[in-house]
Amino acid sequence: MELNKLFAASLLSLAMVGCASSGGTTDEAATTDAAVEESQTQGVPGSRDLDVVTEEQAAMAANSLLEQTTVYFGYDRSEIRPEFKDVLNAHAEYLVANPQARAVLEGHCDERGTVEYNLALGERRANTVKRYLIVQGANPSQIESVSFGEERPAMIGSDESVWSKNRRTEIKYQ
Repeated sequence: MELNKLFAASLLSLAMVGCASSGGTTDEAATTDAAVEESQTQGVPGSRDLDVVTEEQAAMAANSLLEQTTVYFGYDRSEIRPEFKDVLNAHAEYLVANPQARAVLEGHCDERGTVEYNLALGERRANTVKRYLIVQGANPSQIESVSFGEERPAMIGSDESVWSKNRRTEIKYQ
């Protein structure tokens, strides 16, 4: 289902790019464009007047989401932010499509709070991502979660810009 959404988004993006104009066209250019479009859609039922999105293009769009392996959290929070749902959906689809794949979810915190509290918060963050991936269809046996609390900061410092980068779960494939 999510792959269909990704495909639709890719199709919409390509359609918008295709609608961009760099000025007028000549009859010859319009004829050439029509011939290219016709050759791309020949033999594809219901493809008339639609831009064609290849599986390779859809895979490239999914791969760009898979390259994002960090999910950030708010202060003292373990809920997934809406802006990371597409990224997590892509990872879930990857895990579903590749049952041999294994992922470790590493939960992290900023330096504020006790060691014990931060370990528990990092665990909640990793487990929240794990539950999300499982709900999206990933097999629980493919996913391991671990907390590092504040022990492995992404950045060193003591201000909000640094702390916000340390409040995260990293997805690492084995």
